[in-house]
Order: sequence, then structure tokens, then C-alpha cells
Amino acid sequence: MTKIDLDALAQERARIREAYLVPLDRRPASTARGLHHTALLCSDVERTVRFYQDVLGFPLTEIVENRDYAGSSHFFFDIGHGNLLAFFDLPGLDLGAYAEVLGGLHHLAISVDPELWGALRERLEEAGVEHEVESGTSIYFRDPDGARLELIADPLGEMYGLKVL
Repeated sequence: MTKIDLDALAQERARIREAYLVPLDRRPASTARGLHHTALLCSDVERTVRFYQDVLGFPLTEIVENRDYAGSSHFFFDIGHGNLLAFFDLPGLDLGAYAEVLGGLHHLAISVDPELWGALRERLEEAGVEHEVESGTSIYFRDPDGARLELIADPLGEMYGLKVL
């Protein structure tokens, strides 16, 4: 691993924050209406449905053929507040194992009600899913294909007591 200059990185972060972060009272409204869906890849449709619907409690809302790849499924899960998590399988393509790469997915953080957080942790344990708890509000784990997920009990727009929206 390359040695990094933490002080220089902190100074650069502070410079970017000063240059680009607009205070809330002057921040313009976003041009976006919200996240329509995030699409991930999976190697097994049924296994993915069982994991996201049965273990995590995200209802499957639709499954159709992918318009861009014949034979491929495009399917959706309700993750609350009108947001969807989508998947594609791409049969016949050798996609290899999940890898975190520059420009790729690091993790997907999904807000859950604090009263459900403990029950979801128990469901992960019962399903034999390895996980880590961080700061008493986040559970990190991987889905069946290796994508990293976080279930966070903080309200939308907050993270560990910090307003991020």
C-alpha cells in the first residue's frame, strides 16, 4: 500500500468543502426528483429474490425481460419512500466474481426503521450472513453475489448524528 499524507488529504477535503459546499439556506433545489432505481448485477435470480425479499424484507415488485439483453431478467425490490433496488442477470456472459473497482459500487446504504434494525440483524444471523455492526446503527454485510450493503438506522438525510442533507 502506498503511504498517504493524511494532513494533505484533510487540507484538500477542507479546500473542496470551502469551495463547493453551499450552506443550506442558500443551497438551490436539486434538479432530481429522487432515486428511481439503482441497478446491480446478480448471478442467480431466485437466490437474489430469496435474499432481498425473505431475509431483508424488501418486497419484489416486478420482474420482466431486460430490454437490452434477450433472456436477461430485470427485477425490482421496494426499499421504501418510492425507491427501488433493481437487478439484472446476464445469462451467457462470464461476469466473474464481484469486485470493488474505481467507478464501481463500494456499498449501498439503506435506511431502516430503528425499531426494525435489531430484527433485521437477527434475520441476517439466522440466515448465516456474516456481518459487522458499526457505531450501533449500521450493519455491514454482503449479498449472495458479494455486493456490500449497509442497513443504517439513522433517519434519511442523517449519518451518525451529522446532517448530510
